[in-house]
Amino acid sequence: MEIKKYDVTIIGAGIAGMVAAYECLNKGLKVLLIDRNTKEHFGGLAKLSFGGMALVNTPLQRRLGIKDSPSIALKDWHSFANFKKEDRFPKLWAEMYVNESLGQVYHWLYGFGLKFFPAVNWVERGMYQSGNSVPRYHVLWGTGHRLVERFQELLLQHQNVRKLEIIFECKVTDLIKENEKIIGCTAEKEGIKNQKFRFHSDFTIVATGGITGNLEAVRNNWYKPWGKAPNEMLNGSHPFADGLVHTAVSRLGGNVTHLDKMWNYAAGIPHPKPEFDHHGLSLIPCKSALWLDHTGNRIGPEPLVTGYDTNELCRRISSLEKPYTWQVLNWKIASKELAVSGSEHNPMIRDRKLFSFLKEILFGNHRLIHQLKKESDHFIVADDLQTLVKEMNHLNQDSSIDYDVIHDVIRSYDEMIKRGKSFWNDEQIRKIQQARAWRSEKFRTCSPKPILNANSGPLIAIKLRLITRKSLGGIQTDLESRVLDPLGNPIPGLYAIGEAAGFGGGGASGFKSLEGTFLSGCILTARSAAKSICSLK
Repeated sequence: MEIKKYDVTIIGAGIAGMVAAYECLNKGLKVLLIDRNTKEHFGGLAKLSFGGMALVNTPLQRRLGIKDSPSIALKDWHSFANFKKEDRFPKLWAEMYVNESLGQVYHWLYGFGLKFFPAVNWVERGMYQSGNSVPRYHVLWGTGHRLVERFQELLLQHQNVRKLEIIFECKVTDLIKENEKIIGCTAEKEGIKNQKFRFHSDFTIVATGGITGNLEAVRNNWYKPWGKAPNEMLNGSHPFADGLVHTAVSRLGGNVTHLDKMWNYAAGIPHPKPEFDHHGLSLIPCKSALWLDHTGNRIGPEPLVTGYDTNELCRRISSLEKPYTWQVLNWKIASKELAVSGSEHNPMIRDRKLFSFLKEILFGNHRLIHQLKKESDHFIVADDLQTLVKEMNHLNQDSSIDYDVIHDVIRSYDEMIKRGKSFWNDEQIRKIQQARAWRSEKFRTCSPKPILNANSGPLIAIKLRLITRKSLGGIQTDLESRVLDPLGNPIPGLYAIGEAAGFGGGGASGFKSLEGTFLSGCILTARSAAKSICSLK
């Protein structure tokens, strides 16, 4: 077996691995970057992401009149996290995040020519407990695609690039431990078990992502108070995010925690061009759509509305009789509110076409509706409700949607809207009005109008399932990103960053994320690991 020696081996070439590699190269270290996927997927899920980051007290917030501070953000964070007494390291990472995201993420990225769109969105406001008390969701101009593209440039054009080796299609199967120190890892060519490698290094960094690309692992670690996991879920991660290296770390004494804490989404559809089994797209569901169960009844008693508590949406949907739901709306609502998370379906932002993007904001994103209508059988468009119901039942291959039931549900909602604002008495309407009070949301949220309205275009029904995305738990680390054993002692030579580390400490977000804490969490944990390693070389 061939043995190669490096200063640092980084397992995983997503954004966390890329940032750690860049920082280590800056100090002249010899770096190996290993990834299971192909060269075309360099950057991992970050390349496909929307590029949203929760950042605290930024110049952009101040310019928009948003008064934020680390103390306000930390209070919001703890409200959503529901930390336990024993969550020492997650709490430390939460405090680190709110204090350091401005300098170590916002200004640092700006120094590389990466900019944020001049609007700050307000997500995860909270339902039964407070979430983001002010808008914090900053979107990279160019999405996560531009973030990865820029760090590819920084790595491949680095003055020390000769000290960087990148190996793709290589699966790390185990870590090597000698004299109580991790001295490297063993690997094999992806899909070829008899082609094995052994990499030795002074320091090894795990940056492999989480477990949510493995639906069996998701079900096995499902949060027990929620009952049994849905028997149908979509994969919004990647099959290589399977927890293989988590198991290796645990086997050698590392503490892996909170794997039952996950950040999944409520509105997934099958990817029209799947690259793997159960591959899904995560939609940003429309606030003005009616969210219905499998029979066509409105889910209640409190209606489902996105933007307030994603975790609660997932809990409620996972407890329904059937593992899918419907959103019913019209073309006018969809053109203003519908979006797909990620860079793939947001080409105007991804490719930084400002005029085209503003045109879609002002006149509606009809391009996306036409695309989904053409590509997805889960996106049904019809001129009247009877035809819509017929197509919904055809997709299900049953008659579970009763026309009279769904017609009464929609008519009741429409009649309430027609009475006028003085007589609106519906929690969904109250949340829509609250959302529209913030300027960024007003452009993306319709003023309440009847759904069965001939002037609003054809009707649309979207069949949705839960879709996996991020692991909030992971390998426990200290503030230097060193992997810890169950007693809190660092394991010499071993680090974990990004999602593999639960974005710091084995679960920095706790039970719920304030959203947008993932890319920025990858950057913070990666920079922390590199700083620690470079101080020892």
